[in-house]
Amino acid sequence: MKIKRFFAKSISEAIREVRETLGSDAVILSNKEVSGGIELVAATDYDDSIFDSNNIESSIESRPATFDSADPVSTVAETPNVEWSQEPTLVEMRHELESLRGMMEDRLTGLAWGEQARRFPERTHLTRELMSLGLSPRLCQTLASEQPEQSDFSMMWRSTMGRLAHQLPVCETDFLDDGGIIALLGPTGVGKTTTIAKLAARFALRHGKQNVALITTDSYRIGAHEQLRIYGRILDVPVFIANDSEELNSVLKNVQDKRLVLIDTAGMSQRDIRLSEQFSVIQHGSPLIRSFLVLSATTQMTALDEAIKVFDAAEPEACIITKTDEATSLGPVLSVIAKHQLPIAYVADGQRVPEDIRRARAGNLVKQAEKLKLSSDELSADELMFGSQGYETHVHG
Repeated sequence: MKIKRFFAKSISEAIREVRETLGSDAVILSNKEVSGGIELVAATDYDDSIFDSNNIESSIESRPATFDSADPVSTVAETPNVEWSQEPTLVEMRHELESLRGMMEDRLTGLAWGEQARRFPERTHLTRELMSLGLSPRLCQTLASEQPEQSDFSMMWRSTMGRLAHQLPVCETDFLDDGGIIALLGPTGVGKTTTIAKLAARFALRHGKQNVALITTDSYRIGAHEQLRIYGRILDVPVFIANDSEELNSVLKNVQDKRLVLIDTAGMSQRDIRLSEQFSVIQHGSPLIRSFLVLSATTQMTALDEAIKVFDAAEPEACIITKTDEATSLGPVLSVIAKHQLPIAYVADGQRVPEDIRRARAGNLVKQAEKLKLSSDELSADELMFGSQGYETHVHG
C-alpha cells in the first residue's frame, strides 16, 4: 500500500492532483484544513489491515508540511502522528467501498461457478451432491477435481465414494485384542463414559471380567464417579478414582494384573483452561497410557476441527466416533478426519451396552453418510411437494 500526502488550495484541486498522481483507483484516507489550503492523504493498493500497523507513518512519502502552490505533491519529513479523519462522509465512503468489494467478489465467484457448470456440467453436479453430504467445500472440490468429466454420473459418484473412503484412515488392529491402559479423552457430552462401558463389556465377554478395571479422573462433574460405578457394578468390574497423576500412578500399580484398564477423563470444552490439567494427569500418570479421542458425529465441523487441534496436545493414537445414530449428516466428522488423518478405531451408534459399538470401516461410514443424505433429500422433497399444509389437520364444524 502506497500512501501520499497532497496539498492544494481547494478540495477539488487536491482531488485532481490525487487522480493525476495516483490514478483513479486511489482511496482518500483523510482530509483537513491547513494553512493556505487543504491537506489530503490518499493511497493506492488500499488495504484495511495496514490501519492496524504501528508503522503506518513510515509508508507515507513526505516533505515539510508547508503549502507551496508550485509543488502540490509536497511531503513531510517528520510528522509524529497521522490524524486519520473520522469524518462521517469518509467513514461511510470507506464502508461502501468494502461493501462493493464484497459484492464484486461474490459476483466473480458466481461467474466462476457458472463457467465451471457450463464447461464441466457433470463435475459441477458431482460437487453439489458432495456438498449435500455435509462435506467441507475444500474436500468436495478435491474429490470432484479428481474425476474426469463423463456422461455417466452414477459411475462418477461410485468412484468418488471410493476415493472418499480411501481418504478415511482406520485402525488396522483392534486394541481390545491387545489390552493395555487406554484413556478416553474428548469434549464434554460426547459419550466417553458410555463408550468405556461398551468397551469394557466387549473385553469382558472375550477375556473375562476378572481382566478388566475402570478408572475415572473426573473430579469436576457432580456425580461423575457414580455413573462409572454403576457401570462397574453391572459389569462386575472394579472402579477406581484418581484425582491427580500421583494417585493415578498408584492405582495403576494396584491393577497391574489386569489385561485392560480403561480410564475415563473429565469432559471439558476444548476452550476450558483446566484442560491442560487433565492432559498432565494422563501424561504423568504412566508412560504406558495410550490416549484415544472421542468425537461426536452430532458436533459442528468447526467445533470438531478445534477439538482435534486442542486435544492433539495429548497425542491421541486414534479416535472413536459416537452418536452416529443421532447425526443428520456424517459429512462434518468425515471431513475433519480426512483433513487431520486421525485414524478411526471404533464407531458407536446407540446407548445399548455393549451392542452399539463396532470396529470402524471406512466403507460403512461412507455408506451411512449416503443413507443420511438420501433421507434428507426425501424429506426435502416431501416438504417441497406438500408444504406445511400437508402436515395440518383441519376440523370442520
